[in-house]
Amino acid sequence: MTNEETVSATEGIGKAGTIVKEGVVSSLKGINEIEAEIVSLVRNTVSNTLRASGAVANEGVNITKDVVKGAITATEEVGTGLILSTKSVAKGVVMGVSDVGGDVGTVAGQIVKGAVKGAAEVGADVSLVARRAVDGVIEATKEIGGNVEEVAAVAVSGAIEAAGAIGNTAVKAVKDMLVGVVEGIKDVASAALPKAKTSISEEKTSEKETGEIPEVTTRSRGKR
Repeated sequence: MTNEETVSATEGIGKAGTIVKEGVVSSLKGINEIEAEIVSLVRNTVSNTLRASGAVANEGVNITKDVVKGAITATEEVGTGLILSTKSVAKGVVMGVSDVGGDVGTVAGQIVKGAVKGAAEVGADVSLVARRAVDGVIEATKEIGGNVEEVAAVAVSGAIEAAGAIGNTAVKAVKDMLVGVVEGIKDVASAALPKAKTSISEEKTSEKETGEIPEVTTRSRGKR
């Protein structure tokens, strides 16, 4: 290959990369706009419906179920979009319920349960849908100034409970997926999520610092 051919190929790759970059940027901006529209649609629909019913406490859960079902049905008709839309729908529901003073915690659990159940029914990735739903709930709770730890715990528990009705494999997949989601949120769903095992080196360090040997370790040494 001559020097001229090498330069031409390099320029071609550069142009192709630029075209793809610009296309991806445009698409991602489009996705962000779509997600914002879904959040707004769901938020307004939920809040307006609850105001019209005049029974926020009683109707919050029912309307949440209805909205989640409607969103899943929409993705079935289109043939795609469940994973993309789940976060936006979850976020919109939480914000809509908050707008009228409803119980965000109760609704959070219901959103995630409905999303996981719906994902299983249409053959979607249950763990990924659960992740998106919990992400949406947490993001909305942060924006409205709610108790993130409390709401996240309810959402995670709801996801695991819904997965339990599907099977052990689904439960494991959901737990594994959500461990990363709640990382950094203090004590969130500690009872529901698997705890990290203490390493041997950490145990030895602890013994040196405290000068005490755990009772379990003493018994195990005695048996040897």
